[in-house]
Amino acid sequence: MSHTPPRSAPARRSVLKGTIAASAALALPTAAGAPALALSGRPGAAWGVQTGDVTASSGLVWVRSDRPARMIVETSATESFRHARRWRGPLLGPGSDFTGTTALRGLPAGEQVHYRVVLADPDDPRRTGEPVYGTFRTAPARRRDGVRFLWSGDIAGQGWGINPDIGGFRAFEEMRRLDPDFFLSSGDTVYADGPLVPSVTLPDGRVWRNLVTEEKSKVAETLAEYRGNFRYNLLDDNVRQFNAQVPTIVQWDDHEVRNNWYPGQILDDPRYTEKDVDVLARRSMQAFGEYFPVGTLSPRGSEGRIHRVVHHGPLLDVFVLDMRTYRNANSPGRQADDTVGILGAKQLAWLKRELARSRAVWKVLASDMPLGLVVPDGGANFEAVAQGDPGAPLGRELQIAELLRFVKHRRITGTLWLTADVHYTSAQHYAPERAAFKDFAPFWEFVSGPLAAGGFPANALDATFGPERVFVRAPQRANLSPMESPQYFGEVDIDGDCGELTVRLRAEGGAVLFSKTLQPGRVGQ
Repeated sequence: MSHTPPRSAPARRSVLKGTIAASAALALPTAAGAPALALSGRPGAAWGVQTGDVTASSGLVWVRSDRPARMIVETSATESFRHARRWRGPLLGPGSDFTGTTALRGLPAGEQVHYRVVLADPDDPRRTGEPVYGTFRTAPARRRDGVRFLWSGDIAGQGWGINPDIGGFRAFEEMRRLDPDFFLSSGDTVYADGPLVPSVTLPDGRVWRNLVTEEKSKVAETLAEYRGNFRYNLLDDNVRQFNAQVPTIVQWDDHEVRNNWYPGQILDDPRYTEKDVDVLARRSMQAFGEYFPVGTLSPRGSEGRIHRVVHHGPLLDVFVLDMRTYRNANSPGRQADDTVGILGAKQLAWLKRELARSRAVWKVLASDMPLGLVVPDGGANFEAVAQGDPGAPLGRELQIAELLRFVKHRRITGTLWLTADVHYTSAQHYAPERAAFKDFAPFWEFVSGPLAAGGFPANALDATFGPERVFVRAPQRANLSPMESPQYFGEVDIDGDCGELTVRLRAEGGAVLFSKTLQPGRVGQ
């Protein structure tokens, strides 16, 4: 097992001591959601900046203003911003909750890009707020330049929000210090169905204190409430500092809308006055698109799609899946014919087509739900792919079997699955000799999370695809707070010289719990 330390990035470190740290200290949003700069007379960006879906030549920059403003982005190869390139962004207004994203194109490959966002009064462009700074690395154009990224999910769930007594979402600061090329946010980016209370007494007598906002005091139903849930995480200093340094590839799962939701569902939940999940999902997707820079969504997030491929140089393609929007209803999962499954027929066709086209050495399938872990949905229904029957594929397993068969027969190499969702960390190896369904090549699935939520015991395995649990670290009882159980995130390091890919499962506090190195160019391993 390899425990290679993270590579250093001196130029980037100096930025953190300068422009980013200075911009983060400009003003802190208040718990009520009103930025402190609102009284300055000029537009303010107290919610920080983000970048997303960065490739070798492009990226997306996000900001939120405290009032109507024109978004302006300047980029430079140096912190001095000499010879800066200027990008005129959108007008920010109430239609997008004063958020906006500007696409940067024609960037140099494999370079550190420094940027600053300036908000200008739309009626008087000379009246501008203090610039907010950030930085990111574009993807490499050459194979010999390696790639390193992190992944995790599950943020502010199960009643555990921003706790100032422990320093907020501390795992984000640990991840920032590792200086990855990007972060894969694997879903459950918010818990819109998880209201917070000011304090919770733990079994050992300690008290957990939450920062609580109006929108986090009830389940989200209105567009404003969904927006408030996405805005909540930006109250945390660690998150804003992280966003200013590390680009994100983001996907969603269920808690962005409501626990275990599926299209067409009508709720039987007294907490909700709006019972139609499709209505709630449309509102959540709009807020999701407003608060994250995602290239396949429209500026207001109400159109487009979450599934996409993000090309990160010759070593890596990230296939971002959406296992929520197109799925069929949760059920016992015993049907012998299921063309809808968990991906939907069109997304499955898209995924097969894009996998066949990919020339990247490694192809990460970013899955918001695990494949072989049994995730129940109360009673006899199941939430994920597996349904506890170890025999031949049935229900949603049929769609995954079709995909795995396609990967084998097309001899597509370098696939691995990364996921979160279950609130512990583990590594599963899938092999046909252990499986009921045998027409596939061996592959790995790695699980991480939660990042800032409750910890849960390990789920049972379903033997249909022959999983072997090679490693697991999980609590023994349900919903342990982050004060009782460490938070988890994963690291992927691709060596530019030999192409080897190493996965490390990490725990909050710095420990590497498990490491596995995979060889490039193999159909299965």
